[in-house]
Amino acid sequence: MEKTIELVNRWGEYARQHPNADIEDFCRHFLVSKREHENKGPLVGGVVPALTDGLLMKIIGRIHKMHVVYAYAAFAGTPLNQLEEFGCLVTIRKQKDPIKSEVISANLMEPSSGTDMLNRLKNKGLIKEYNDKTDKRSKRLMLTPLGEKTTAICLGRVEQLAKMMLHDMSEDDKQLCIQLLKHVEIKFSGLVHKQKGEEFEQIYKQIVEADVNV
Repeated sequence: MEKTIELVNRWGEYARQHPNADIEDFCRHFLVSKREHENKGPLVGGVVPALTDGLLMKIIGRIHKMHVVYAYAAFAGTPLNQLEEFGCLVTIRKQKDPIKSEVISANLMEPSSGTDMLNRLKNKGLIKEYNDKTDKRSKRLMLTPLGEKTTAICLGRVEQLAKMMLHDMSEDDKQLCIQLLKHVEIKFSGLVHKQKGEEFEQIYKQIVEADVNV
């Protein structure tokens, strides 16, 4: 009963400060305030952005960089050195002999750097290419036996790496992060290639002003 009273009181206090907020807003606020008491050490290294958006992006960026560092260690003893290489192999296996541009696009790579990486994977004996039956100008990719074996080994290590980096988080917290961030990934996955080459100010207006006018 006491916990119910505490929850009602907290909701009342939050509602007074944020009259337009709904239950979902309060739940997120409650979880964040609770986690603040559990944090250990400084939030991020270097300069801490004053803007909330900037701070969130910096945290995401630093986690990604640490993920890359640990991935290099996880791939020791295999032909792979980078997460991007692993991403290409997984894409080729999942998409069933895709063309080069499909692999490059799926991994958000530049055409030149993506082509170079695929050539390196081919030189390592992990993938091979063959002419598309309907379009002789296109090359399709498939994994070699070594590529299949390497992908299976590295998949297990990548799963271990993910568990290692997030093992302090509860399952509920992980699911909450996914729910909050997946819409950003979905939205910009559909925009990033279309807006390539445009001026940043134009891109900013297209995205921000369009959302404001909705």
